Order: sequence, then C-alpha cells, then structure tokens
Amino acid sequence: MIEKNKFISTQKQPEKAVLAAVHTPRQSHEQTQEYLAELSFLAETAHLEVVKSFVQNLDQIHPKTFIGKGKILEIADFVKNNNIENVIFDDDLTPSQVKNLEEILKCKILDRSLLILHIFALRAKTAQAKTQVELAQYQYLLPRLTRMWSHLSKQKGGIGMRGPGEKELETDRRIVNDKIALLKEKLKHIEKQSDTRRKSRQDKVRVALVGYTNVGKSTLMNLLAKEEVFAENKLFATVDSTVRKVVINQIPFLLTDTVGFIRKLPTTLIECFKSTLDEIVEADILLHIVDVSHPNFAEQIEVVNQTLLEIGAVDKKIIMVFNKVDALKEKLYQEDLRNQTEQAETSLQDIENYYKQKFSDKVLFISATKKENIHLLKEVVFEAVLEKHLQIYPNYLLTENC
Repeated sequence: MIEKNKFISTQKQPEKAVLAAVHTPRQSHEQTQEYLAELSFLAETAHLEVVKSFVQNLDQIHPKTFIGKGKILEIADFVKNNNIENVIFDDDLTPSQVKNLEEILKCKILDRSLLILHIFALRAKTAQAKTQVELAQYQYLLPRLTRMWSHLSKQKGGIGMRGPGEKELETDRRIVNDKIALLKEKLKHIEKQSDTRRKSRQDKVRVALVGYTNVGKSTLMNLLAKEEVFAENKLFATVDSTVRKVVINQIPFLLTDTVGFIRKLPTTLIECFKSTLDEIVEADILLHIVDVSHPNFAEQIEVVNQTLLEIGAVDKKIIMVFNKVDALKEKLYQEDLRNQTEQAETSLQDIENYYKQKFSDKVLFISATKKENIHLLKEVVFEAVLEKHLQIYPNYLLTENC
C-alpha cells in the first residue's frame, strides 16, 4: 500500500548526482549549457551534490532511453566508479525511458519535473501550498505506477518518490485516484477561503511582483514593504504568495510576492497552483522583475511573458523592472578591466535604450540590494497606483483638498 507523505525523505548527507542533457539542432550550444547550469542550480537547491554533466548531440531524442547507447554506457561507467546515486535529465522522461535507464544505470533516475516537484515540496509552508504540491506529486505518479510498482520498491528513498509495494497494480491506481480526489476537494475548500480573502481586498489597489525564479522579487518585497519576507539566493525560495500592505505618499495598496516562473514548469504544478496564480490574474498592476545580470535574461523575459499569456494576465499594466544592475556592472568590469568604466556604461546604456524603446510602459533599472534607483521605482509605482486608486475612489483628491 502507498504510505502517506512518503514521496520524499530527507538525507543528512547530500546525495551525489550527475546531469544529462541532449543537444539538438533546435537549440544552440550556448542554450544547452545555460539550461544545464540552471539544472545544476535546481539540484543544489534540492540539496544534491552535482559531480559532472554529460551532453550528447542528437538530431532527435531516443524513444527508448532518451540518449544514445554509447552515452548511456559512458554515464554508467562514471556512476559505478564514483558511487553516484542520481542521474538527472534536463527534460521530462516517459515511464518506459525511466525504466530502461534504471535497468542500465543502476541508480535513481530523475527528470526535470520530478526535481522541481521535490523543491516545491521542500519550500511549501502553508496548508494551501502543501496540498497543491502533494496533488501535483500524485498526478505525476499516476501514469508512472506500472514502472514504480516493479522498480521503486528497490530504492532506498532520498529525492523522488517511493513505490507502492502493493501486489495488485489496479489497487494502487484506485488508491492514487482516491487520494487525488480527496486532495482536490481539500484544495477547493482552501481556495474558497482564499477567494473570500481576495474579495475582501477589492477596495484596495493590488500590485503583484512577477518574474523568473531567483531575480530578487522577495528582496524587493522587503524593501518596499519594510518587512522581512524570506529571501534566499536559490531557485523557488518563495512558493507561497505573500501579501503585504504598503503605503506610498499616503496611498495604500497591497503588494504580493508570487512564485517564480521557470522554463518547462511542470503542467501539473501550473494547474495545482492556479489559486496562487490568481493573485497575479486579479492584480491591477504587475511589476515584472528581471535579473539583468543573467546572461539569458531576454529568454527569461519570454518565459515569463508566455506564462502570463497562459494564465490570462497579459492585459495588465506591466512595469518592467530590471534588477541587479550592480551585478551587471561588476560582470562587465571583469570582462574588460582596461576600459571597465566605459565598457560598463556603454553596455548598460545600450540595454536601457533597447528596452525603453521596446516597451511602451515605464522601464526601470535598479539594484534592490544596493537600493539603487529605488526612489524612481517608488515614484513610478505611486503614479500607477494613484491612477487605479482614483478609479476606485473618484472623489479622493477632492476629499484630500478639503
């Protein structure tokens, strides 16, 4: 029988892991390396020790094993000689691919979605977030029961999910389906409470921080709200939505810090976190935070925009906030020490000019940690909030003048 809350067990000593990715003609070598770097950051966030990365050039994914036979044998040899416990693939694997890879590599096989689910489980704090993650885990588990029934019973735990251990597969399917139904009902009840809270806040302007994961949203939240919200230099430091009341020039509004987006975010997570994402959908103004020091920040912008499109939030007033300009300047200094000042100013100015032309709304360049241009950000946010505030309270300025 499936044991309750036995998807993930924590380990005192970090498990070793290697990463595996396929480079196809659809993406550049630079993109492949960037995706692997992100996968490595995900693994470290999940408390795994990344030892090595493997990349194979293929025209298309191998249907049975994802990667080719030669690369599998190379990984298998490394896994055996270095006591590696996990091999993590930077794409979703089918149940049959996982089964075949486990038989050859003799270790746990994780795909990107399972790794992200694990991190969400570690980060979830509220009853709503924990229920959402557990539901996503069971939905991930259901189509994989056949493989897990016969293979996961041999695993020792750690990152991932433990197998059913039941003789009859249909019994396990029924148990999982019943659990999914119960979690959905529980989530509906929690969502009703969240919906009631949101409706009670309709008399206030709502501003939401959105962006790729680890771009500094929580740090900016702390700066604007003047309250301590958990912030950490790891992916998905924030899973639960955090709402704080902020007042600028005597105009109050609600500021929400939301879960960070990421490429290939599991569909089950997007579906289960719909109520959390509703904070974005129902916001009046979105502050799209961008880590301008990241080498692929332009691609991250597109990932966020695509996610906003999927949840129906692209029609909002969006203010682009390019954060971490201090880190960008430092990086540019390191690239050209001989003309560091000129190089940094020119490059940063080029970026500013391009995005100010591209986006019709306000575009700001700040450093939340160094508090650079925060006064400009507050001015822009105040103007946007005041505009919406006057729509809610048309006589506000007349009242103030009296």
